[in-house]
Amino acid sequence: MRLIALDPALRNSGYALLERSSSQVRVLDFGVIRNDASLCMSSCLVEIHRTIAALVERYRPELCAVESVIFVQNSKTAVTLGAARGSALLAVAQRGLLIYEYPPKRVKQAVVGRGNAQKDQVSFMVRALLGLEQTPDSDAADALAIGLTHLQMQATPHALVGAYRNI
Repeated sequence: MRLIALDPALRNSGYALLERSSSQVRVLDFGVIRNDASLCMSSCLVEIHRTIAALVERYRPELCAVESVIFVQNSKTAVTLGAARGSALLAVAQRGLLIYEYPPKRVKQAVVGRGNAQKDQVSFMVRALLGLEQTPDSDAADALAIGLTHLQMQATPHALVGAYRNI
């Protein structure tokens, strides 16, 4: 199974492409789509969509995993995050991929063992679990963690009950 995992945001969107064959998980690619602060929102959205569409075209994942939206008090931040998320999800939905959504606490629980883990703990565990040479940037680490969560859930089907939401 091959998947793309996304942690979308307007300025720094994390992505990861993972492949599971039997019990092995292989990292195909990961990184961050960085949009300069000087760019207008529409330019950022185009870049997010273009980059993710190109990754899907190149790696041909079968599905997408994404973290569910957290509560945001600032309405401007919520609109901006929603736009970035929409751009990213449109890129995978246009290619027919199923999208699985996991709550942030579920992702942290799956990777670190605690639902209230800090970002540096997630990055550390992602590096350890995947045998990466360097600790990934926190946005990329979040995407890798989301992908690992989905693969873990798929490996134990009973754990899937109520664990995710198809969107």
